[in-house]
Amino acid sequence: MKKLSLLLFAAVGLLAGCVSDDENVQIILERDLAQIEKYVNENPIPSVKELVDNGTGIRIYWTAVSNSGKKPVKADTVSVNYTGKLLNNFVFDTSIESVARANNVFSPNRKYEPLRYPIGLGFTIPGFEFGILQMEQGDKATIIMPSLYGYGSQVTGAIPANSPLIFELDLLEVKKIKVEDPLP
Repeated sequence: MKKLSLLLFAAVGLLAGCVSDDENVQIILERDLAQIEKYVNENPIPSVKELVDNGTGIRIYWTAVSNSGKKPVKADTVSVNYTGKLLNNFVFDTSIESVARANNVFSPNRKYEPLRYPIGLGFTIPGFEFGILQMEQGDKATIIMPSLYGYGSQVTGAIPANSPLIFELDLLEVKKIKVEDPLP
């Protein structure tokens, strides 16, 4: 019996080793998309505008559209308030103190203020950047992304590996990059 169990264990290990990384990514993406679809069906997000990027599976639901015309481009500095959640609505991070307190994630050692950073230079996860780049200053939106565009297979704090993520974003400011005048 012991030999049979060991043989079965070895066979499973061998078969698991035959699956390529690309196939694993595709399997995880398909699972994420199914979980996101289920979440959206069970938790409708009121929106005035929607975007589903079929290439990435990222969904954006605008709750407010400003029509400011100030859309960020690479290297512009953006200021954004955000709340990050898992698909079970567990808040894992926020830039808003009242939200942190209400969801028991408040840290007295942290300064709660809008996140300010140059967009498109890899300072945040890809799905977050993708969402911000679709917005205009003054827009508010909920972004839902497959784990591939979040933290992937990494465990990050309270975020389990391969977790699709939700971010509620409020794009407060887009500060355009200044291009110096060309030399004469």
